[in-house]
Amino acid sequence: MSNAIEIQYLNKSYGSKKALDDLYVSFPEGQITGLLGPNGAGKSTLFKVIVGLVKPQCGNISVFGQHPHWKLNAEIAYLPDRAKWHKVHTIQQALTYALHVLPGFDLPRALQMVNLMKLDLDEQVSALSKGQEARLHIILCLARKVKLVLLDEPFSGIDLLSRERIIQSLIDSMMDQPQSIVISTHEIHEAESLFDHVVFLNQGKLILEGNAEALRQEKGSIESIYRGLFR
Repeated sequence: MSNAIEIQYLNKSYGSKKALDDLYVSFPEGQITGLLGPNGAGKSTLFKVIVGLVKPQCGNISVFGQHPHWKLNAEIAYLPDRAKWHKVHTIQQALTYALHVLPGFDLPRALQMVNLMKLDLDEQVSALSKGQEARLHIILCLARKVKLVLLDEPFSGIDLLSRERIIQSLIDSMMDQPQSIVISTHEIHEAESLFDHVVFLNQGKLILEGNAEALRQEKGSIESIYRGLFR
């Protein structure tokens, strides 16, 4: 099995705090990987390194065999943990704008997801609730035909039914086209059925990784493994 992302001895510090500490890990291609760990584990920093927003002090990282650079980002859909969109747009205008600026953006797919997510195309982004705005950001990310999707806390601030719709959208996306998807989330109970592979981080270090089903058979649910590692 080939890997979408390969990381070797990656280090990143902010002052005296190590965000990534000799991290050595890989993420398999064509699978959904859960990137799990407590706050401060280094998950968001790792995402930013993958898309080239943060430069590590040392170590190696390759994404589909290439070092992170701006041209490679045309093949990456990245949802940060504090995503924002232009408040002056309606949802329809946001989709039209995304069609012109986001490589691989599939407008028909986005419109299907707007309907699934129960959003109104004529609604102003500035008038959306936190949960509605989060759903819009998910749509803008998942409607792209790209090789790699990075989702940093995609369920934050989103109600239960909307979470279920997002999970269905992820399943549909994988059925429509093979993608490598990495999801960082604290909502493990709801998301763990998606995971083919899991990576557990703590204080910038790899704690545990492996095939999700094999780990379930050996140790129980992914949520119970998380509780055992970080209680």
